[in-house]
Amino acid sequence: MTRISMGLVTLLALSTAVSMVNAHEGHHHEEEQKAFTAPDAAIDITEFKATTIKAPFLEQFTNNWSDRWTASEATKETSAEGEVFSYVGQWAVEEPHKYPGLKGDLGLVAKSAATHHAISASLPEVIDNKDKTLVVQYEVKAQDGLECGGAYMKLLTDSPEGIKFKEFSNDTPYTIMFGPDKCGGTNKVHFIFRHKNLITGVYEEKHLQSAPLAQLNALSNLYTLIVKPDQTFEIKINGETASNGSLLENFEPAVNPLKEIDDPKDSKPADWVEEAKISDPTASKPEDWDENAPARIADETATKPENWLEDEPSEIPDPEAVKPEDWEDEEDGDWIAASVPNPKCQDNGCGKWVRPMISNPAYKGKWSAPMIDNPTYKGVWAPRKIANPDFFEDLHPSNFDKIGAVGFEIWTMQKDILFDNIYIGHSVNDAEALAAESWKIKHAAETKLEELANPRPKSDPTALTFKEDPIKFVVEELKEFFELAREDPMNAIQSRPIATAILAGTVGISFGLLLILMGLLSAAPVSTAASKKKTDEATADDEDHSKVDGSDEGSEEFKKEPVVRKRTTVVEDDE
Repeated sequence: MTRISMGLVTLLALSTAVSMVNAHEGHHHEEEQKAFTAPDAAIDITEFKATTIKAPFLEQFTNNWSDRWTASEATKETSAEGEVFSYVGQWAVEEPHKYPGLKGDLGLVAKSAATHHAISASLPEVIDNKDKTLVVQYEVKAQDGLECGGAYMKLLTDSPEGIKFKEFSNDTPYTIMFGPDKCGGTNKVHFIFRHKNLITGVYEEKHLQSAPLAQLNALSNLYTLIVKPDQTFEIKINGETASNGSLLENFEPAVNPLKEIDDPKDSKPADWVEEAKISDPTASKPEDWDENAPARIADETATKPENWLEDEPSEIPDPEAVKPEDWEDEEDGDWIAASVPNPKCQDNGCGKWVRPMISNPAYKGKWSAPMIDNPTYKGVWAPRKIANPDFFEDLHPSNFDKIGAVGFEIWTMQKDILFDNIYIGHSVNDAEALAAESWKIKHAAETKLEELANPRPKSDPTALTFKEDPIKFVVEELKEFFELAREDPMNAIQSRPIATAILAGTVGISFGLLLILMGLLSAAPVSTAASKKKTDEATADDEDHSKVDGSDEGSEEFKKEPVVRKRTTVVEDDE
């Protein structure tokens, strides 16, 4: 068989394998597109059903949501820089465009990027949390991700004058602010509550210390806050505890001020001594103390090695250096070869021998008097304590100010942040039941859709097996083989034995088919001269048979056969 024929066999095998890869990739891409645009074709998507759970406030953004929610029209001016901004961010209630986990499930969506958004809704009844458990729960779905922005919720404080929803802004009094916030170095779940000073009547924000990290991605993430009447709290993210503690211990500034404070009128006496140690005034420098003695001296016991070459320089001009051809002495100066280490000094020292330096046993350094206890020491001064005139004690901060509304007042650089399934009430069980019938089903479907859109990496130990999908398994093996073969063919053969076997099988099948085809084409009668040929060496008969008449196609195919047999056995041709 000629090199051309062998090349055709190899090309046929490789093209077959590549065609398999490309065909399956195109098919897989179409399936992926279908899965993203019509997820119900890829997985079973459950139909959304409104809950029957009752609560002081429960919002799933079903019919007539616009009758309950009012977008803010406020315009504000910051006191620090005089910057004027308006809440012009657009809101909509719609199904998610990224990984929709329930059919017909609507959510409240912040539609504008790099914009201030504000929207709020009145509670059917004012929530008074006195001696009760408060549960706040809602979902956040950052469909386009969230690099910088807030997704927290505010529970607005009830007011006798009523809440002005169209004027809702960052200055609107709130009782609790809860939810994720991310920008730059900030990535946390806020839990802030406003607490009234019982003496001054001034409100102060109490911020959770060591707030947990937020989870913000294209999936629906469930945020839950539980505050109990024993003053403990718990924050859950997707049903898992992310933080817990006490309202009385884990917030800054503390709910209750100190009972005692430093007396602002007290001052340290002039004769107060805070130095615990002083230099011994009775000590004196010993007579034999030589402050001028050097720290290191020459070793007088050292002797010059016998093989030391004092007349040899440590460096010499490079004997292999050559003056550059374009060097002009008049312009560049006298050319001097670069210096290199003297090879004679590699095993012997060169140059003037100097005694090595050693530590001076007589060295003592500068003398100073030893330190002793200060007889006049009184300790570190601190002002005396007095009773805090602003002290008060609130042992039940969970009795929050009454809540009259709920709202989102955020600024975000990314759009399409979706909020859904808001629960505000007093029942942990009801909140969990709501999550079970909505978020858990939705989140499971979203996770599957995300996996379809983002296949597992090749290094994943749970990668696809031949039994699960034989065609896809073979294609993935071939893709990895070709990627490795571009850099190291031998490594590809050794590390991908399955792909190697597949290619070998493909080549074998192609080779067999080609032999069958050639056998069919060569089935015509053979000339006497050709049949009597007993050697593979070139003969006159070979030369005669190699002269083919181009007008006779059948004869051409027949007379090429001896030439093919001869060239496959002559090794010199391959060299």
